[in-house]
Amino acid sequence: MAIKSRICEVFGIKYPIFLAGMGGAANPKLAAAVSNAGGLGVLGAAACTPSQMRRWIQETRDLTDKPFGVDTLLPMSVRGGGNLKQNDGKDPSNLVTEYQEMAKGFMNEHGLKMTESDRSPTAIESVGLFTKEFFEQQMEVVIEEKVPVYAAGLGNPSPWMERLKANNTRVMTVVGAVRHTVKVSSAGVDAIVAQGHDAGGHNSPIGTMALIPQVVDAANGIPILGAGGISDGRGIAAAMMLGAEGVWIGSAFLASEEAGIHDHQKQAILDSTEEGTVISRSITGKPARIIRSSWTDFWERSEHDPLPMPYQSAVAGAVLASADADNRQDINPGFAGQGIGMIKKVRPAEEIMAELVEGMERTLKDSQQLFSN
Repeated sequence: MAIKSRICEVFGIKYPIFLAGMGGAANPKLAAAVSNAGGLGVLGAAACTPSQMRRWIQETRDLTDKPFGVDTLLPMSVRGGGNLKQNDGKDPSNLVTEYQEMAKGFMNEHGLKMTESDRSPTAIESVGLFTKEFFEQQMEVVIEEKVPVYAAGLGNPSPWMERLKANNTRVMTVVGAVRHTVKVSSAGVDAIVAQGHDAGGHNSPIGTMALIPQVVDAANGIPILGAGGISDGRGIAAAMMLGAEGVWIGSAFLASEEAGIHDHQKQAILDSTEEGTVISRSITGKPARIIRSSWTDFWERSEHDPLPMPYQSAVAGAVLASADADNRQDINPGFAGQGIGMIKKVRPAEEIMAELVEGMERTLKDSQQLFSN
């Protein structure tokens, strides 16, 4: 059966399935593969330097002639330039060195050695990444390269809307609450992602099933993509029955051959169950769903709270880079959503897309039988 969706018309794609812009994992190979298979691949460029982002965009254009997108973060807590404080009122910038010493203690305890890493999404060794200036430089690249689609994984892209629209760039943003929906709907975005608590990475305190219809009702007719724990065609169908007109899927593509994560992280997904993730601020400083690890347990037991973004990344970077170099699944298994229990093997993205589409169409067709005589 053919699925009719405004999402397909607005973004020029065959199927209303978007690759979530997962930092580092959603690389040019994976984004292009999803776009070539009829969905919309989105580059997870949140931690890319401006020059690396430009290279990724060009690589993606070399691999596909289909529409694709770029995802970055625009967190108001950083972009606004406000004074970030810990719960005890201390300036977090003055605590980075102390926290890095704590991280070194963790590394010694777990047999990790300091190492250089070229994998920028995790090897964050200074707070120069994820600062106001960093985000603004990224946006300049997005605008200069005239990307087909821009997705704000966090925050409101309204300051850049006029320039993005002048490039005919389709703009979307990820929200986790109705109040966020109200704010971004007046900015002129083309679509809104309603990402619930089930999702991997930064997400919402509200469950996906409850969030999607409330965002649909508050969006003033803007098409909605459902996200969070959707790992097969049944989940896509469920999101659409709740009023979404498409989906934003991440974890299902982490176990793809093209995904830009380490083999030990792909294995961690295959080894995990629906109970294998936790919400932790231990990596970015913002609450995010991660596969449980020794690193998340360390912060759960600690008497210290993780530092806010961007400072916690400067603490976690060396630990995660060293863990990746040693293939330590127990320390850095990666971000993932609660749907990972349905992921059983590593496959090409094209095969994953085909299965998602077939499962979506079959489930929607079967649902019609509920109303037949």
